[in-house]
Amino acid sequence: MAMPEISRATSAALVVEATGPLALVEDAGRFGARHLGVTQGGALDWISLGWANWLLGNAPDAAGIEIAMGGLKLQAASRMTVAIAGADLGATRDGEALPANGSFVLEPGQVLAFDQPRAGLRAYLALPGGIDAEPFMGSLSTVAREQLGGLDGRGSALRVGDRLIAASDSAETREMPFAPAMPQGEATLELVTGAQIAHFDGASLFAAFNQAWQVDSRADRMGVRLTGPALRCQLGGMISEGIPLGAVQVPPDGQPIILLNDRQTIGGYPRLGALSPIACARLGQCAPGTSIRLSPVSPQQARRAYLHQLALWR
Repeated sequence: MAMPEISRATSAALVVEATGPLALVEDAGRFGARHLGVTQGGALDWISLGWANWLLGNAPDAAGIEIAMGGLKLQAASRMTVAIAGADLGATRDGEALPANGSFVLEPGQVLAFDQPRAGLRAYLALPGGIDAEPFMGSLSTVAREQLGGLDGRGSALRVGDRLIAASDSAETREMPFAPAMPQGEATLELVTGAQIAHFDGASLFAAFNQAWQVDSRADRMGVRLTGPALRCQLGGMISEGIPLGAVQVPPDGQPIILLNDRQTIGGYPRLGALSPIACARLGQCAPGTSIRLSPVSPQQARRAYLHQLALWR
């Protein structure tokens, strides 16, 4: 006799009571489809998502919730161990303050709430085993512009009444070895120079790497505009080409735009280069008005830093 199928409604779940500015299902992203015009998506601060997952014994790239600016409230429908990492958004459990990085138990009926940014911009919530939902092209990552991913498969942010189902019934909890630093004051972003770097005049290159930039209010998951000295490129025009994560494009007004996870797949502006993966994660925590500096590094240096971060999770 066949056993009856167990309903997801009986699994460990969190129910959304309030959503705040933006709360999204994100994992490492969607790869191998940019030739089809499908962008990467994924957690802006992939390091904080990785730590949240690590705290529960999940794979670092398992799907979690990216919470921008706070405002999210979740009620536990059943007992569940969860973890948070990244920005300090004033997380509480039934009004009791929680650390910005750590794992804890939610009993049935308890409410996990995120207030507003105190340090950083985005916090990440991990559930045991990740989030149980149907992936598209191998990923649950939400990309609203392309209407892909998320709980509904149509790129929607979390909505009141949504249920977050844990993909596993148990977690192997760990203690954070250190508190990941959020950008405070001025942030340094490492940049690997690109093919068009030689077409910028000397004064522009000096300014690019020796003067501070400000994160503009025109910033989202597609990209972040910087304001500062106007950069000048001698290229009259370009054929559009593929855009990597962290590409630093310079449009005609001379104000750089750093392209992030939900970027378009091709672009035709000259580029200073691309941020390292570590720097992209750091930028994901920089609020408008943050002062940043660009620091040139070699591809080998960027790769070593990336592999070092991955090794911490092993």
